[in-house]
Amino acid sequence: ESINMVDHQHLIIRANVENPFVNVNLTKEWLKRLVKEIGMKICKTGGPHVDYVEEEGNCGIAGVVMIETSHISIHCWDKETPPLVQMDVYSCLKFDISKVISFLEEMKPFNINFSVIVSYPFITKFWI
Repeated sequence: ESINMVDHQHLIIRANVENPFVNVNLTKEWLKRLVKEIGMKICKTGGPHVDYVEEEGNCGIAGVVMIETSHISIHCWDKETPPLVQMDVYSCLKFDISKVISFLEEMKPFNINFSVIVSYPFITKFWI
């Protein structure tokens, strides 16, 4: 059965958090649970792929999971004051944006900004 891939959603999130992810394995599990929560499927070799980057000025978790309809990525800068998380979810199938934002609760966000881009053939809508 073919999937109707007319709608494209791109959620871009920037949040300050109290408890950024620093553990690679816990971040992998969080990404797997998020994929399931929004009704997507991980590609056969799609990960999640997560590392802790130890580059001065850029320390923190970097992760991505390839889903059958595109990807989810997350970056956590735990050494920033306050800690910063940026992530995006892109899919050519609709997903519940509120479920993604509520998933951030594990990191105790106190400042969340997000944008949503929804594209249809020949039409793009952008919300801030």
